[in-house]
Amino acid sequence: MQIVVLSNEAMKEELMATGMQEGTEIKWISSENEFLHNKDADAFFDLLFQPEKKRIEILKQIHTNPVFINDNNNTAELPFIRFNGWPTFLCRNILEASCSNEIEKKKAETIISKLNRKVEWTPAIPGFITSRVLAMIINEAFFSLGEGVSTRNDIDIAMKLGTNYPYGPFEWSEKIGLKNIYSLLVELNKTSKRYEPAPFLKKEALK
Repeated sequence: MQIVVLSNEAMKEELMATGMQEGTEIKWISSENEFLHNKDADAFFDLLFQPEKKRIEILKQIHTNPVFINDNNNTAELPFIRFNGWPTFLCRNILEASCSNEIEKKKAETIISKLNRKVEWTPAIPGFITSRVLAMIINEAFFSLGEGVSTRNDIDIAMKLGTNYPYGPFEWSEKIGLKNIYSLLVELNKTSKRYEPAPFLKKEALK
C-alpha cells in the first residue's frame, strides 16, 4: 500500500510516532501540486490542509481513493475524510475523524490500521470532541490568568498534577498554536456563547 503525504517535518515526526505495518510505503511531498503526480496511490493525507479553492480542486482530482485532510475548524461540506491533526494529537494511536460515506469509512479504517492506529468516528462538527474540550480548558485558564487567580506556571503545574495531563493549558496552547485555539473558539462561539474567547486569550492570539 502506498500513501502519499503532504507534510512538514514536525507533522511527519508525529505521524510516524506509531510506526507502520510491513508492506506500507509513505511517499512524502512538499506541495499540493505533487498530489497530481501520484494519482495511483492508495490514499492521500494533507497534513497542512488549508480550505482554499485551488487546494480543494486539486484534492477532488485525486479523490478516486480516500483523501484525508487535517481540518479541525472548517464547516464546509467537503467529500474528504476530516481528521484532528492538531500538534500533539496526531502522534496518538487513535485518530479522531469524521466522514459521511460508509464505504469510505471502511477504506479509511484499513488505511489507518496500516499506520498502527484506530479511528474514532465523530460527528462532522468543528473541533470534533477532544479539541472542543481542550480549547475550553485553555480558555478557562486564560480567564483565570486575566482575573489574577494564579500565574501561568502555577496553573500548568496544578493541571498536570491534579488531572495527570501531559501538559498544562498554557504549555499546550503553545504547542498547538494559540491562533488555532482562538479560531476554533470563534467558530464555536457562533452557535454557543459558552465558547466566547477570554479577553486575554484573544489579545495574545491576535498579536
